[in-house]
Amino acid sequence: MSALTRFDPIDSFFPEFFRRLARPMALDATLPSDIRIDVEETDKDYQVSAEIPGAKKDDIRVAIDGNVVSISAEVNKDEESRADGGRTLVRETWHGSVARTFTLEQDVDDKGASAKLENGVLRLTLPKRTGASRKMLAIQ
Repeated sequence: MSALTRFDPIDSFFPEFFRRLARPMALDATLPSDIRIDVEETDKDYQVSAEIPGAKKDDIRVAIDGNVVSISAEVNKDEESRADGGRTLVRETWHGSVARTFTLEQDVDDKGASAKLENGVLRLTLPKRTGASRKMLAIQ
C-alpha cells in the first residue's frame, strides 16, 4: 500500500534551490552539475542507472555501506581551439567533482554488487542482502 502526499510547490522548491546553490557553477552545459539516477527494484536486487557524462571509469568511485550507496566522480574537460597558424586562441579547461548519496530500503550484499560504465551511464546491480529480513515486534 502506498501513501499519498499532497504536492506543495514551495516545499519542493526550496530544497532543490539550496542544493543548486551549494554546487559550484558549471561553465558549460555539457559538464555534469549533478549525478542523475534511476533506481529500479526487483525481488532480488536493485538496478541503478547514474548519468555521469565525461567521467572515465578510473575516476568514478562507488561505496556501499549497508543500505547507503555513494557515487562520486572527478570530471575533467580540456578543449583547445587553434587557428590555421597554430597559435592557441581559446583554451577551455574545467575540473570538478560530483557526488550523490542515496538510501535504499534494504541492505545491499556488497560482495555480489557489480558496476559497468557505458557511454557516460554507470549501471549498478546491487543484490539485496539475504537473511536481513525485518521482524515485527508484538506490542504488549
